[in-house]
Amino acid sequence: MTTTTRLRLRRKIEKLNNQLLSLGAMIEESVQLAVKSLEKKDAGLAARVIDGDLEIDRREVDLEEECLEILALHQPVAIDLRHIVAVLKINKDLERAGDLAVNIAETSIHLSAQPRMRIPAEYFSMAEKAFNMLKKSLDSFVNMNVEAAYQVLQEDDEVDFMKHKLHRSFEEQIRKDLELTSNLIHLFLVSRHLERIADLATNIAEEVIYMVTGQIVRHGKKEPI
Repeated sequence: MTTTTRLRLRRKIEKLNNQLLSLGAMIEESVQLAVKSLEKKDAGLAARVIDGDLEIDRREVDLEEECLEILALHQPVAIDLRHIVAVLKINKDLERAGDLAVNIAETSIHLSAQPRMRIPAEYFSMAEKAFNMLKKSLDSFVNMNVEAAYQVLQEDDEVDFMKHKLHRSFEEQIRKDLELTSNLIHLFLVSRHLERIADLATNIAEEVIYMVTGQIVRHGKKEPI
């Protein structure tokens, strides 16, 4: 690869990074707004999340097309190839996180019309943890910080524990008040969406580790060698 070709490839990769970070910022905002709409039972905020999903989808498609074009035209190797493959996967994970934010927003709209429905604080503690994992995973990408990426992997167990705890509470509440069953199911699904956001943050962190080190760390490996 000539110096000119190499410089052209580096500029295209830098453009990919900027597109990915712009999408990541949109996803962070969507998740925050969705959780805020749930906390405040604000259907208007929830609608903003839902309305913004089309733009997120468009950007996800644009970024995928950019990655495929680079792969076809430049045939990158080694770290450049790992970088582009990782961006492709992170791009998809972010789009899925945006879909989960929409799911939370839709639940928020439903519950905003249910004055009897109180949302336990534990949901918002879980939301904060999942959001921080998402933010940290994206920061690890920006800084190519493998240590921060491993921290995200280790934090995933905490979110899983929170979800299991909410599951037990959900079962107890249903036994106490059958009339609230439908609303409680809607609410419990929020914990599943938050758990999945944390899982996607973990996926992003795994891709950062792969990008920087070439190591594949899926399937339970949560600490560096």
